[in-house]
Amino acid sequence: MYAEYFGLKQEPFSIAPDPHYLFMSERHREALAHLLYGIRGGGGFVLLSGEIGAGKTTICRCFLEQLPKHCRVAYIFNPKLTVSDLLKTICHEFQIPVQHTGIGPATIKDHLDPLNEYLLASHAKGQQNILIIDEAQNLTPHVLEQLRLLTNLETAERKLLQVILIGQPELRQMVARPELEQLAQRVIARFHLSALTEMETRQYIQHRMGIGGLRGPIPFSATALKRIHTITRGVPRRINLLCDRSLLGAYANGLPRVDQAVVNRAATEVFESEALPPSATPVWVQRWTAGAKNLLLGALGGGIVAAALFWLWHGSPAPSGNISEPTSPTVAASPPATNPSTTTPVPAPAAASTPSDVSATDPVPDPTARVEAPLPSISLPTASALLTSELAGLRELGVLWSKPLEGADPCASALRLGLQCFRTDRMTLHGLIQMDRPAVLTLYLPGHDGRWALLTAITQDSVTLHSGSEAWRLPLSVLADIWRGDYATLWQHPPGHQGVLRRGDDGPAGAWLRQQLDQLATNQPMIASANNLTRKIEAFQRSQGLETDGLAGPMTFMQINRVSGVKEPRLRSPTI
Repeated sequence: MYAEYFGLKQEPFSIAPDPHYLFMSERHREALAHLLYGIRGGGGFVLLSGEIGAGKTTICRCFLEQLPKHCRVAYIFNPKLTVSDLLKTICHEFQIPVQHTGIGPATIKDHLDPLNEYLLASHAKGQQNILIIDEAQNLTPHVLEQLRLLTNLETAERKLLQVILIGQPELRQMVARPELEQLAQRVIARFHLSALTEMETRQYIQHRMGIGGLRGPIPFSATALKRIHTITRGVPRRINLLCDRSLLGAYANGLPRVDQAVVNRAATEVFESEALPPSATPVWVQRWTAGAKNLLLGALGGGIVAAALFWLWHGSPAPSGNISEPTSPTVAASPPATNPSTTTPVPAPAAASTPSDVSATDPVPDPTARVEAPLPSISLPTASALLTSELAGLRELGVLWSKPLEGADPCASALRLGLQCFRTDRMTLHGLIQMDRPAVLTLYLPGHDGRWALLTAITQDSVTLHSGSEAWRLPLSVLADIWRGDYATLWQHPPGHQGVLRRGDDGPAGAWLRQQLDQLATNQPMIASANNLTRKIEAFQRSQGLETDGLAGPMTFMQINRVSGVKEPRLRSPTI
């Protein structure tokens, strides 16, 4: 309903576990890495736990998409089963025929024998069998013990059945029971997926809205985002529910963005059975309290002034100090506006000395050799201090590459030096961190048209911007208010490449790309299992959260350069 109103192609906050919307925070990456490590380790159990709605199932779906073709999976999502029912379900998932002779239902042995035969036969064919049990906290200790016995079938190198248990925090407590110590000793990888931080919550919301088609800044005020994190405690599913209802509420009331009041009303509808955190004071109460406080302070201040005037009129001696005559009342001066001329200057990044040509075998010097002076305190730049064009920003960006981008068109100059320009108007805060490269951002200060600055450093909660010899450090929340997603950067292309790598390209660029992907395949089974270049590109794109089309465009090349260690300028951690 609200998608078109906010310029979205689809509603981005569905609670369905869609891997396309997966937000890969550091903890989510670690969780996925643990699952991938588990299937390569040859061991028995892998344990993934997390709070309700933390994203465990979504990570599992992403994990399934990255499995090699030789892996066969049995997925059980309703584990409230007896031992007999569990074995029946496993045989059904692996499509193992079960034969039973005699009177009565099939026994446990009727299922165990063909399951063991199947595991041995599939191992002989080079296949790997994985059993995934979701909501595993519902398993009984007796059933868990039977699962342990299933993993007893093994060769000298690996177990023939690997089990991944996914569940809520109580699953860890269950496995820690003394009677399940033998199972606990067979857990080769375990990870607890915690909730998102406040900054990750902001990035998560912007990421999902970007996938949903949003152009420009997210329609949530800074106070609304902070309130969303407080109410949801950083749990992705709760964030989805609250953001969806908040956007619907803003749409229904014709509001251009979601503010804190809309979030509070939405929270009472979505989480009606629970009390909101104490800070959830209605807006009218906040305003009334603030007004009363101001009135009280005003009255108190007025009383003090009246007493002082009375004392001065009657010529009483000052209680302290050496005041000889009355002076005019002093008004507290407002803090001076930030002036670029008074900002601590920061030298422009020094250009490293390198040859004028760039190639895959002759990379750009390591940018960590660049020395930055201490940055000024956090402050918002003025429009006059920022760059007046994107072209000026690209020329400054060329300094970081040690490549003078001369002439009217810096991108044409970059192309002659082995670099290419890349522009998009749909970059996100999360994307800035993921791309990890200096870039030119278009900023919109209040009351001004677009101005430009160079992004040179980033952390999980702040960025550093440069313009000429000046620098500013801004919180990501401030950047989100003045930046709409316009992004321009440079990237180093492989030899012989000046565009999108088409399918079947066997030229120098195709050979270089194939070599890089083969090197990455040693740690990524899905790339290793792909049988041609297009499939390898698709597997890499999927692992990086890129559009999976099998075409190596600029985004794919930039991420391959980053992952494979090609020396390009990277973002630094700002220092104060």
